[in-house]
Amino acid sequence: MTATLQAPTTSGATAPEKRKRTGTRRRLPFGKTFATFILVPICGLMVFPFVWLLLTSLRPQNTVFSGPFFPESLTGAAYPKAWTSIEFPLHFWNSLWITSVTVAGVLVFATLSGYAFAKLDFPFKNTLYLLLLTTLMMPSTALIIPLYLQLKNLGLLDTQSGLLVLYISGSAPFSMFLMRAFFQTLPDELVEAARVDGSSELTIFLRVILPLARPGIATVVIFQFLQTWNEFLMANTVLQDTDKLPLQPVLFSLTGQYSTDWPTLTAGLTLSIIPVVVVYVRMQNQFVAGMTLGAVK
Repeated sequence: MTATLQAPTTSGATAPEKRKRTGTRRRLPFGKTFATFILVPICGLMVFPFVWLLLTSLRPQNTVFSGPFFPESLTGAAYPKAWTSIEFPLHFWNSLWITSVTVAGVLVFATLSGYAFAKLDFPFKNTLYLLLLTTLMMPSTALIIPLYLQLKNLGLLDTQSGLLVLYISGSAPFSMFLMRAFFQTLPDELVEAARVDGSSELTIFLRVILPLARPGIATVVIFQFLQTWNEFLMANTVLQDTDKLPLQPVLFSLTGQYSTDWPTLTAGLTLSIIPVVVVYVRMQNQFVAGMTLGAVK
């Protein structure tokens, strides 16, 4: 345990105490001041859409595009309407189920394959790794028709199982790439010491490597949760039964050809982002550690 020592001044008081008595303030370095000057407007731009979304959901329908930015009167009437008009609980559960299974499936594949590519030696290791990386270069829109035909031939069209197969197989290579990079930062001596003690590779992975991989796992969970929860194109293509649809395609159905109930639409969108915020807030510390790991050695 370390303690920070305050350098005493000639009068016996520490520097912060002297600044407090004399009313002087410590000046921030120029770099921090410049970074604050740049980051504050950027944060404002990032937060602005969420503020607009929330305020629009609380406006009366006839004042959405008129009046001041901050409405004079607020109403929460759009939230019960969004909850009942699109069967919000059913589609919220569909989104939660599909996203949870996808994140779990991707984690299993990404951690196992990432460990194998980072710490094990086997034939054609580099070739297989490059083949997996090439799948990241294929845009999902170019694969819709082949994937649609394959699901139809397998009898998985219009099923959530078929959608899960697409989500897990399409997202696993990127997550594997992240986990491989994370496992490479762990010292090889840990694996070698466990092998000398007679542990199997599965035991080493489960009891030695995986407990140290929490920042990397948190990063994969947040990325995958965001991607799957907000996915629209594949779900809207594969699923035709409305009761099986996740939340995002159903929210899109609130947009009309000639007019749109903007308060109801934005109320549904506001409710739909709550799980994303909860997951990020719950795992943000591990996420930041995972993103910065390896930046400083």
